Amino acid sequence: MTSLKGKTLFISGASRGIGLAIALRAARDGANVAIAAKTAEPHPKLEGTIYTAADEVRAAGGKAMPVLCDIRDEAQVVAAIEQTVAEFGGIDVCVNNASAISLTNSQATDMKRFDLMIGINTRGTFMVSKYCIPHLKKAENPHILMLSPPLDMKTKWFEHSTAYTMAKFGMSMCVLGLAGELKSAGVAVNASRRPSGLRKTNMSGNSLAHRTTWLRSDLSRTPEIMGDAAYAIITRPSREFTGHFCIDDKVLYANGVRDFERYRVDPSVALMSDFFVPDDDVPPPGVTVQPLPAH
Repeated sequence: MTSLKGKTLFISGASRGIGLAIALRAARDGANVAIAAKTAEPHPKLEGTIYTAADEVRAAGGKAMPVLCDIRDEAQVVAAIEQTVAEFGGIDVCVNNASAISLTNSQATDMKRFDLMIGINTRGTFMVSKYCIPHLKKAENPHILMLSPPLDMKTKWFEHSTAYTMAKFGMSMCVLGLAGELKSAGVAVNASRRPSGLRKTNMSGNSLAHRTTWLRSDLSRTPEIMGDAAYAIITRPSREFTGHFCIDDKVLYANGVRDFERYRVDPSVALMSDFFVPDDDVPPPGVTVQPLPAH
């Protein structure tokens, strides 16, 4: 495992939640982080902006550059990546974290919301990766990481939220395709997925999932587990580890982590499985996760 000291990460959606957790873990090594997100002004319900996130990264020991960027806009994506390269001299890691969610069926999903999810999750992931790749090919240990699920093509993942599942699986199809395309160039492309429940992130207060009583943040783990798992993936040799759909606690267990209680939001309640985790997935020894209830 290598260090991220002096390495440059371009992270979409890094102003809060999981994206910020990944940025802060990298910052502890002394990494450079481009925080690419849309939030420049404080939101009345959501904590964090690209500027407050940059301050946190610097406080954690890294260098930070806040970049105002809507990943649906090609010109903004190209400009953000060029700005990152100009500031830090290159890009070593691309993290596609930005995502939009609406857990609604076909009749309850308006086309504006459909376009938002496809535009951010699938198209945005493809586009950010596309424009980072020329720079990644010049890096010593280049990685692309998607925050997306295994491609478990089961009806149950689609029937209640077809649009969201299409958009999220679109990110995972980018993993499958780009891992093959870039293998000979030595650019690793992997995915990481949470194994249990909705994370207690600053985003959850404004999401449909937060308002769904059976999908509660107290049944979950904190964003820090995703930050630590991402770190474990992107510090591996890129030519030796690519094309994998990882589950975060299993990645950490393989790296020697045995205490997962520190990631619990509420240790007094049982963890609940997350969307898209395959039925045959086996948690690490000592970890118990209750099945996701039917909705």
